[in-house]
Amino acid sequence: MEDKKPDNVVYSENEGYNASLLSYSTNVGAPMIQMDDVVTWKRRGINNVNKEFESKFNELKIQYENLMKEYEWNELVYNARISFEPVVGEIYHLYRDDKGINFLSLIAPQEWNKEHIGTFQLNSDKKWVFLNQ
Repeated sequence: MEDKKPDNVVYSENEGYNASLLSYSTNVGAPMIQMDDVVTWKRRGINNVNKEFESKFNELKIQYENLMKEYEWNELVYNARISFEPVVGEIYHLYRDDKGINFLSLIAPQEWNKEHIGTFQLNSDKKWVFLNQ
């Protein structure tokens, strides 16, 4: 007949009665061992990380859109007719003539009656910075 051990006794075939060697309480009055609810922790972590990714994505999207605008303005000015060598730091005005050809000028829009496209300044990187229309 098999020797039956009560449920509240810690016994192992290999170790015998080893309750005092275990890293957790084994008596009936000990607190219950519960698994942590990691699902909630994961969900919160995922939500926080997704918010951060979305925020960074939106920042990059705005930077990309601004970069594309700068590129388009620079392409427009560099493809215009320029009959002089522009000086870094000076302000120039881009116009469209009667034939639809864009040209760069030092003359301000209020000084003559031409179709004004925009006002630009050449920076030290040879990039045209859009100032206004």
